[in-house]
Amino acid sequence: MAGLILGIETSCDETAAAVVAGGRRLLTNIISSQIELHQPFGGVVPELASRNHLENINLIIQEALAAAGVSWKDLDGIAVTYGPGLVGALLVGVTVAKAIAFARRLPLVGVNHLEGHIYANFLAHPHLEPPFVSLVVSGGHTDLLHVLGYGRYRILGRTRDDAAGEAFDKVARVLGLGYPGGPQIEAAAREGNPGAISFPRAVVKDAPFDFSFSGLKTAVLNYLNRSRQRGEIINAADVAASFQEAVVEVLVERTLAAAARCRVDRVAVCGGVAANSALRSLFQAQSAGTGIEVLYPPPVLCTDNGAMIASVGYYRLQAGHTAPLDLNAVPNLPLENWG
Repeated sequence: MAGLILGIETSCDETAAAVVAGGRRLLTNIISSQIELHQPFGGVVPELASRNHLENINLIIQEALAAAGVSWKDLDGIAVTYGPGLVGALLVGVTVAKAIAFARRLPLVGVNHLEGHIYANFLAHPHLEPPFVSLVVSGGHTDLLHVLGYGRYRILGRTRDDAAGEAFDKVARVLGLGYPGGPQIEAAAREGNPGAISFPRAVVKDAPFDFSFSGLKTAVLNYLNRSRQRGEIINAADVAASFQEAVVEVLVERTLAAAARCRVDRVAVCGGVAANSALRSLFQAQSAGTGIEVLYPPPVLCTDNGAMIASVGYYRLQAGHTAPLDLNAVPNLPLENWG
């Protein structure tokens, strides 16, 4: 099998490895989640995440190779996330990938985590080709990009403060819904009225495709504080539904407007929040009749995973972009063009 890439992802709280053929054919995708480890703390504890990656990474890689039915000699390259993310967590994956590349004499490819999320849609939709607009929406990112080609990107907009997923986590925490916040808010919202409370939709002056969720988060906190001071009964489901509606409306409106501005007929949504059913439903409703096709990966490829990293690795390797063995973790790694 040509173009077999082992992808390794340890940027936050998932230890993941996958084998992908030709950049688009998923052979295996193994993910070890740390949700239960971090739940008592209401969020990811970096030191615990790094230690858990150390304990699991070798087993996850071996499981990925075994499930794919391939051996080390079958591989054409090793791709690893080297940023952005938690520096300790990133270092685990980078160190292991470098050791494998050296010992097995395989090309090493460093991959930007944000870019990985974009390429998850290539795995899910074999017909997808650039150009298209991509909305990357997760716990750490809310970015709107014009994907001009493989390795060619133009940033259209991004969040000025909180990422959408981060806002979900914070609102879920103040509502007492638990961690991770995205699935908890979504579950509570199903029982609530999205029009019950009027929360703000922020507009960034002179930047029509930028996002801001800090003010929305503050509006939710103020609403809860005022209600408690007045002794009012708080309907958590209504708060969750109204908050969620405010987030997804802005995401959908700006993404479709960006697609129209860029004159593309496809939008690829990715990242953890892309699994949100309210977001998907509104995209489908708002894109109907526009001629714009909205695509998403399946939920397992919305979360952090090694398959998306392997996909980027394949295309970078095809373009001759390899990393030296002194590759280091870069926690604030920017997205750069290489195509």
